[in-house]
Order: sequence, then structure tokens, then C-alpha cells
Amino acid sequence: MKDIKALCADIESAAREAGRFIMQESATFDIHDTETKGRNNFVTYVDKGSEKMLVERLAKLIPEAGFIAEEGTSVKKGEKYNWIIDPLDGTTNFLHNVHPFAVSIGLMEDDEVIAGVVHEAGGQETFTAWKGGGAWLNGKRIHVSKVPVLSGALAATGFPYNLFDRLDPYMDLLKYLVKNTHGVRRLGSAAIDLAYVACGRYDFFYEYDLKIWDVAAGMLIVREAGGKFSDFSGNMTGLDGNESLASNSLIYNEVLEVVQSFMKQNK
Repeated sequence: MKDIKALCADIESAAREAGRFIMQESATFDIHDTETKGRNNFVTYVDKGSEKMLVERLAKLIPEAGFIAEEGTSVKKGEKYNWIIDPLDGTTNFLHNVHPFAVSIGLMEDDEVIAGVVHEAGGQETFTAWKGGGAWLNGKRIHVSKVPVLSGALAATGFPYNLFDRLDPYMDLLKYLVKNTHGVRRLGSAAIDLAYVACGRYDFFYEYDLKIWDVAAGMLIVREAGGKFSDFSGNMTGLDGNESLASNSLIYNEVLEVVQSFMKQNK
């Protein structure tokens, strides 16, 4: 495998190519060209086309690598390296021509994500990180915010597609945060939410019922920007997206305590 920084430049190129395809198709896309994978969980030929492009490009970068891809274009599993791909994060936004939506690519070595790219298709912003190399936005170094207390924080969240058994305490948590922070935003793309935590636009993000391809790249970008990422129990390893909490380091413990007070007993 080539130098990780140089590899990230190639990953960025692949993500931007997929982003151009997504934007090109958005101009003529008909919402009726949509399949349903489950309740409120949609897929389009654009998701599939983007993923096919990415698999073909990334397979050339590390031929022995496997794929963990949302739409299942490739089910090859690598012994050491695996690409983790969300070809269109924010599909529901895309269906309704609402921004943002993004391309998210992570590279896992054994059980650790070592590179990540999130490209916001419509905004032309590309967030990148590699292990030990910091986090970057369009080539400029980024860092999480320095907000020191929850009461001064701007939060981001999302809502589950179909696992509604924890929705009541989740909404109670939302109400608490609305009253005790600067506000709560919901963009509709977890990959972008995490990227925005990494560059300091948001101070923290929380959501449950995500998948590994939603968070793999963003998790690394947050950490390399100086932030923390865990599940709702504070576990920072073996994460699959089922519970996701990202924050700057200054308010992480306070945020975790509040999230746990509403959600821990409702697992």
C-alpha cells in the first residue's frame, strides 16, 4: 500500500468523482425511481451507480482490500484491509432535492479505521483524515470547537428509520437539549454531522440506529480533529454505528452524562 497521505488524495479524487455523478443525476432525478429497503429506508439507481464507481476506483488502489458497502456492490472481504462505503449518505435528502448529501469512504486496517473521506456533493467540501495525520477540509487543517460547557453548545442529531422502541426517551433527551443548549440541528446526513463536529461548526452529535458505513470515516475525522467518538456507554472501540456520540473533548464527559441519563436504561 502506498503512503497513507498520498492514498487519501486518491480517495478524495474517487469521492469527488462520485459526487459529480450524484449532482449530475440530481438535475433530472424523478422521486418515483426509488426502491424501498425497509420502512423509511430508500435506495436509488444513483446510490447504486455511485457505489459501483467507488468500488471500481478503490479496488485499483488496494487490490487485496475487501468492501463493506451499503448497497452490496461487492461482498469481498479482505484479510487486512476493507473499504467502508456509503455512496450517498442522505438518500432521503437527495430524493427531495434537499442538501446536504455526501459520499463517505473509510479504510479499515484489521479492526481500526486508518483513513476517512467525507465529500459533501453539493457544497464542494471534502473532509479528510488519516491516522496520526490530523483532519483537513479542502486541504486546510481543522479542529473541533473549544466550547467549554454544554449550555454554550450547538448540537446535531438524527432520528431512527424504524427502531422506535427507544424513541420516547430519545425525544425526552431532545427536549432537554433544546432547553439547555444553544440549539439542536438535524441535517439528514450523519457523515456531514460528524464532519461539522470535526471543523467546529457543531459542538457535539448524537444518534442511534446508524450503520458502520454512516460513521466510519466521520469517526476518524472527528478524532483526528481533536474530538472524541464513542457509543452511549463511553466505549470507544468496536463501534458499529448503533450508538454514536461525537463531541469536542471539553464537553464530552458532560454530554455523555446527559445522554446516559436518558438513554442508558432504555437499551
